Amino acid sequence: MAKRFHRWIVGAALAATAGVALAGAQKEEALSASVRASLQKALADTPVTRTAFQNRADEAAWLGEMSRRLARHIPDEAERLEFLTTLHWEASRAGVDPQLMLGLIQVESGFRKYAVSPVGARGYTQVMPFWTRLIGTPEHNLFQLRTNLRYGALILRHYIDIERGDLYRALGRYNGSLGRPEYPTMVVGAWKKFWDYTPPTRSASVAGRSRGG
Repeated sequence: MAKRFHRWIVGAALAATAGVALAGAQKEEALSASVRASLQKALADTPVTRTAFQNRADEAAWLGEMSRRLARHIPDEAERLEFLTTLHWEASRAGVDPQLMLGLIQVESGFRKYAVSPVGARGYTQVMPFWTRLIGTPEHNLFQLRTNLRYGALILRHYIDIERGDLYRALGRYNGSLGRPEYPTMVVGAWKKFWDYTPPTRSASVAGRSRGG
């Protein structure tokens, strides 16, 4: 497992340079009553208009850096900051790394809000419409920012849980290409090449403690 993941990471950096959206299609599968109820509850949770950061300085640093990187995809600053704020909260609350979600969205839709795949997957995270029937309501608009990001993050978390933490297989499920290397390689490649992030305040804090003895 460790060797396969290492080979995957090495190859991913090369694949990420393609920069081409590779939308797929989640496969509709039966959900147990408990899993369905859990996903429905998470989906219906109250929206929050902030990131998941506890520290304002960390939040400002992350938003500033990610906004700079995202500018070529989303030129409007207000739209970009709303996107990033919403993504950080929704990914974090689902237990998914926000940086991974950025890589996934780059590959899935190229950050196109109204993207539609040949099989009907919709929005930034390319959610298949059957999910609104399984865990949501017909009124859920998959092109609406928070709705799309919430569905996408919860679906990926669901697949990670199914695969017991195996991100490679979880990403394959997300794209409907389980067992094939292309999609997981591209997502991780985009994540590591374009969206990897180390909080500057953490480094400053460590340096300060070292100087203080």
